[in-house]
Amino acid sequence: MKKMTEEFLKNALAGESQAHVKYAAFAEKAERENFPNVARLFKANSYAELVHATNHFQTLSGVGKTADNLEAAIGGEMFEVTEMYDAYKLVAEHQGERMAVMMFYRAMEAEKVHADLYKKAKDAVTAGKDTDSAPVHVCPVCGFTMHGDAPDKCPLCGAPKDKFVKF
Repeated sequence: MKKMTEEFLKNALAGESQAHVKYAAFAEKAERENFPNVARLFKANSYAELVHATNHFQTLSGVGKTADNLEAAIGGEMFEVTEMYDAYKLVAEHQGERMAVMMFYRAMEAEKVHADLYKKAKDAVTAGKDTDSAPVHVCPVCGFTMHGDAPDKCPLCGAPKDKFVKF
């Protein structure tokens, strides 16, 4: 693939991914404000943006074998832990942005868990097995993720057990 086309695909992937997330957040807000049809429109377009992002990612040959995908996921999570969020948190601390400091800290701590879960999954896949069949629970407040039963309270943000989303 030619370099300029590759860069355009990467930029389009980033833009479509951001639009997907933004529109999903807009849909939640519209639902809370009792605009169900507007929420539905945002959800539909959020999905459309996900389709676009997925197509761009596949065109970039971003999807490989599961073990390779897990290795890529581990690398991404570790970059966020060791470089990105730590640097972002330090700047936010320096600038007195307490909410951003808390969000960066929580995300960084959750990313550590994500990386560990991916490492365990990669070990299983490399051994020709699937990962643990226990449910995966995610805190909708901070993104803390775990196998098994949800804790009584999220260890990162304190959200109650009944708020966790089960996968």
